[in-house]
Amino acid sequence: MSVNNWAHRKANKTIKLVDATGNPIAGKDVALTQTNHKFLFGCGIFEAIEVANKSVPEDRLAFLEEQLDKFLDVFNSATLPFYWTLFEPEKGKPRTNELKTAAQWLKERNVTVKGHPLCWHTLTAPWLLDMSNEEILKAQFDRIERDVSDFKGVIDTWDVINEVVIMPIFDKYDNGITRISKDLSRVGIIKEMFEKTREFNPNATLLLNDFNTSINYEILIDGCLNAGVEIDAIGIQSHQHQGYWGREKLEQVLDRFSSFGLPIHFTENTLTSGHLMPADIVDLNDYQITEWPSTPEYEERQAKEIEEMYSILFEHPLVEAITTWSFSDDGAWLGAPAGFLRKDNSPKPAYEVVKRLIKEDWNTNVICQTDDNGFVSFEGFLGEYDLVCGDKKVNFKLEKGVDTEQIII
Repeated sequence: MSVNNWAHRKANKTIKLVDATGNPIAGKDVALTQTNHKFLFGCGIFEAIEVANKSVPEDRLAFLEEQLDKFLDVFNSATLPFYWTLFEPEKGKPRTNELKTAAQWLKERNVTVKGHPLCWHTLTAPWLLDMSNEEILKAQFDRIERDVSDFKGVIDTWDVINEVVIMPIFDKYDNGITRISKDLSRVGIIKEMFEKTREFNPNATLLLNDFNTSINYEILIDGCLNAGVEIDAIGIQSHQHQGYWGREKLEQVLDRFSSFGLPIHFTENTLTSGHLMPADIVDLNDYQITEWPSTPEYEERQAKEIEEMYSILFEHPLVEAITTWSFSDDGAWLGAPAGFLRKDNSPKPAYEVVKRLIKEDWNTNVICQTDDNGFVSFEGFLGEYDLVCGDKKVNFKLEKGVDTEQIII
């Protein structure tokens, strides 16, 4: 793939500026500034729950607000946690208000929010074990109906079902979802969950998500598509605690999963700025250590890996989203130094790299002048823009297939 092949991320547009009476505004300077990307650059940002609800002591709240300010300065997409055991630890008492407050807080700041996940065997509700398989399936359906309906319009993107390749053979502990996946089969449970989610939010973006990038995931996706499952995007986890995949593996994964012609979301990306997890660890959760420091040497490595990985993904025509899983080392999964910020909220080199990519290299900011007929033309990255002419400012979108637009100022 050629370097800087971003044509699919851009569009050309001609704008005609007119005044309130329809007369063209000729010979005026116009500033066109991109304010948001169509492409989704995100993080897992669970801290938004505490910030939006102000549910922590003032000193902690101020610390997290500073963290969220740095997030909002760069990113336009966020994942919030809907792990059933945490969302509804007691049957019938979900944390709907807390999560909705957080989702609305993010949406008000022009952040696209995704819920993760609606169905998963890990961190599922323990009280399902008191039920028959028929009752478990009904409870799962009821959960989807309630949560998808409650959050519709605030969260319209969902990881519908998570890690199904391993789901029916998961044997670390008994759980209700593995039980029903054995009854329904992998394709069967996916079909049921997607259809139920679609029923209550027909226009939502629905993902199938997995960490398994082997042929088993390809076979599963193929089986789902043959069974009529409407998958909107393929979710690929890329937790690289044991080392960066590298260009060759990354492009190989992209090539293989591109064969379905579906959008691809890199849903959970991890690259550490500390030592690598030993290669013999099979389940990443088994690596438990007291300290996992971030060091200057490894921070430089992380920054280089982030730059290469993001660039490869942004260049690929089917990739629509990249989510780095831990925005900050503070509270990061497994205690890994995998964030863009250190534990004290100071930005790592990786933060500066990704900020430069998103806000400078892949951002459009131009000044031009209207012609005698009030026309101005430009090429830019897809997304949302401010147009400023004199003391007037208007918003518009740059989209594929919309070549001309008249704007009244």
